[in-house]
Amino acid sequence: MIERVFAGVMIVSGLLTLTMLYTAIAPSAAMQSFFGEGVESRAVSIVVANWGILIGLMGALLIYGALHPPSRKLALVVAGASKIAFVGLILSQGQLFLDGLGAAVIIDSAMVVLFAAYLFFGRPTA
Repeated sequence: MIERVFAGVMIVSGLLTLTMLYTAIAPSAAMQSFFGEGVESRAVSIVVANWGILIGLMGALLIYGALHPPSRKLALVVAGASKIAFVGLILSQGQLFLDGLGAAVIIDSAMVVLFAAYLFFGRPTA
């Protein structure tokens, strides 16, 4: 039962994370929305788009792990580490970016807590 429920949690988490592919499609608009700053050059635009693709890949990894139990633990550890890094980086800036990214920080933190609870207390497939 817990395996099915948590697979659903991973799919929802993966779909939410996949929404960051928006950053790859519209890097300037995403930067303005999230950080309140525009993209200053084409090079920065490429880096921001790549950032969105990498985050989107974390979402795809979560979905894959949900559907392929032998990969579940690795997917949770890698995506969780990525989310911890993101939350830490945003929080290290104080209030500066919380207006645009506060909801993402809360949602990603909740995902990390769920992932950790499953890894520590559930029975993830090795």
